[in-house]
Amino acid sequence: MDLIVDALHVRLGKRTVLQDVSAHLRPGRVTAILGPNGAGKSTLVKAAAALIGLSAGSVRLDTQDVATMDPRARARAIGYLPQDATVHWNIVARDVVALGRLPHLGAHAAPSPQDRAAVDRAMHDTETTRLADRPIGELSGGERARVLLARVLAGEPRWLLADEPLASLDPSHQIDLLARLRTYAAGGAGVVIVLHDLIQAQRAADDTLLIADGRVVAFGPVADVMTADTLAHVFGVRVAPLDDGDRRLLVPVGRVERE
Repeated sequence: MDLIVDALHVRLGKRTVLQDVSAHLRPGRVTAILGPNGAGKSTLVKAAAALIGLSAGSVRLDTQDVATMDPRARARAIGYLPQDATVHWNIVARDVVALGRLPHLGAHAAPSPQDRAAVDRAMHDTETTRLADRPIGELSGGERARVLLARVLAGEPRWLLADEPLASLDPSHQIDLLARLRTYAAGGAGVVIVLHDLIQAQRAADDTLLIADGRVVAFGPVADVMTADTLAHVFGVRVAPLDDGDRRLLVPVGRVERE
């Protein structure tokens, strides 16, 4: 099931945030959305999840317009992890994760063995099993972030859209989370992540959607998009190559001096 963004325009108030954004995303791959602050990255993933209205264009799963899907069907197909995810009740972590199964439950239906197994897998994959009985309000920011990711994974969406999922994590858990998202994509799902870290994007992503000023600068395989010239133009940074096992990464080393 492909995720197709077609000629997308979004206005928030009087400000145009996204202009003519198009990209054809395929399952089984991790796509990193990159761009400077204010480029429209978060708005793009919200639009893809049908959480904000469009001024023009469409977002489709194959031929089906996401905005017109039944909400429960859409929630089963697209899992969204916001940048500032919060839980308004101080319930234990396992109950938070179990909320991810709601789109799969009928009215007043009790969780099935399949639902409970999905919750167990999600907590295992995010290393939150040991937190299961702790109230969410007592967790650290990083622990809470992993529990909220587990909630999305428990829903087993065909597409997982995560807005800056690394923000509250220490380096070890950042590396682990990105590895687990790659594993999730390898299982056939599509994964889209908004990132600021250029190095992590090169390590984790198959494709890069690079945007600036609400427009697409480049889209395609990481090595084709993340070049020294493009990074200098979009981010104003100089980069140097770094061998990282069997690949070469471009590492920011300074600012580009602009005339």
